[in-house]
Amino acid sequence: MGLGMQTSARERLLAELRDHALVIGEVVLTSGRTAQYLVDAKRAVLRPPGFLALSELVADQARAWNATAVGGMTMGADPIACAALAGGADVKAFFVRKEVKTHGLARRIEGPLLTADERCMLVEDVVTTGGSTLGALEALRQEGHRICGVLAICDRLAGGREAIEAAAGAPFVALTTIDEVYPQRPDR
Repeated sequence: MGLGMQTSARERLLAELRDHALVIGEVVLTSGRTAQYLVDAKRAVLRPPGFLALSELVADQARAWNATAVGGMTMGADPIACAALAGGADVKAFFVRKEVKTHGLARRIEGPLLTADERCMLVEDVVTTGGSTLGALEALRQEGHRICGVLAICDRLAGGREAIEAAAGAPFVALTTIDEVYPQRPDR
C-alpha cells in the first residue's frame, strides 16, 4: 500500500461496526430501555478484520495507561480483553462474572490471579447507561483493585460515560460513538 492508502485501525473498526454490528429495529437494551437500533459489537469484533483492528487499539490504550490487567463484565469484555493479549499488550486478561460461582474456586473474577498492585483497565463493548461497567467496577473494588481507565468499543452517548467517569475516578475512552457508527440514527 502506498502512503495515504493505509487506513487506521480505528477507521477499520468503525467500518466493521457499520457493516456487521448495527442492527436496525426495536430492541430492549441491557438497561431495560427500548431503542430503535442496536450495536452488537461482537458481530464485528469476532471476525478477523474487526478483531485485528480492535487488538491494535486496545493494546495501544493498555500501554498508554500502563495497565497490567484488562477485563470487565463477562461477555461484553471477553473479546476485548483477549484482543489486548493478541495485540501484544503485556497484561493479564480477566473476566468478571455477574455473580460468584457456587462451585469450583467460587471466584467472581476469573483469569490469572490479580495482585493488589495491578493497574486494571476495564473494558466494555457498548456503553449506554454504564450499568454493566459499574457492576464490574464494584466487583474489582471489593477485591481491592485499582482502575487506571475504562475503554469501550462504542459509546451510545446516553449518559454512561459520565456515570462511569464519576464512579471510576479514571479516564474513559470510547473507540467510537453511536454518531459515527449510525450517523442517520432517528434519535439524534
